[in-house]
Amino acid sequence: MNDPVMQEVSPVNSKGSATGSDRALLLYTIIAIALAVGVRFFVAAPYLVSGPSMEETFHNHDYLIVDRLSYRFEQPQRGDVIIFTLPQNPSETLIKRVVGLPGDTIEVKGIDVVISNAAHPKGFTLSEPYLTAADLGGPGGAKITRPPDQYFVMGDNRKVSYDSRLWGTLPRENIVGRVFVRLYPFTDIRVLPGEARYQL
Repeated sequence: MNDPVMQEVSPVNSKGSATGSDRALLLYTIIAIALAVGVRFFVAAPYLVSGPSMEETFHNHDYLIVDRLSYRFEQPQRGDVIIFTLPQNPSETLIKRVVGLPGDTIEVKGIDVVISNAAHPKGFTLSEPYLTAADLGGPGGAKITRPPDQYFVMGDNRKVSYDSRLWGTLPRENIVGRVFVRLYPFTDIRVLPGEARYQL
């Protein structure tokens, strides 16, 4: 049997209007809700991973906090893990890794991703140590040049990932934010989990 819960009540004056304490409580409540909504939509938001497309970096039911603020001041970088809405279906939210930046030409050759751009006109093969042999494969043969404000994204589980190899480039405005913290599982709490930087 649950213990009884004592509820506190505030007095109402003889005319039935709220006291100053009631008004202050209402004001604080409104401010708290406004702050919570502001944080949720403009600063950070929670997401739950569903599906295997980012294994072995992320798994089903990983609980993530996504930074919605940083990309208002800086551009996504190659190797960032991001949350975005699918261009063909904005109601669907996906998690992938940024592989190609605006101006890059991306060519998927078997299991290799070859990138050429103004700084590397002869191209280079992207070194991706976060991939495992069991997760390689999937669609190949794509060769796409990124227009301005368009990105090429791929899942780490290449053989099952539904990504830019299939539906094309990702517009900048579809990016919600980057994965900032993994809060669950508790044994793998980490800041900027999965982020990669490359020696080019």
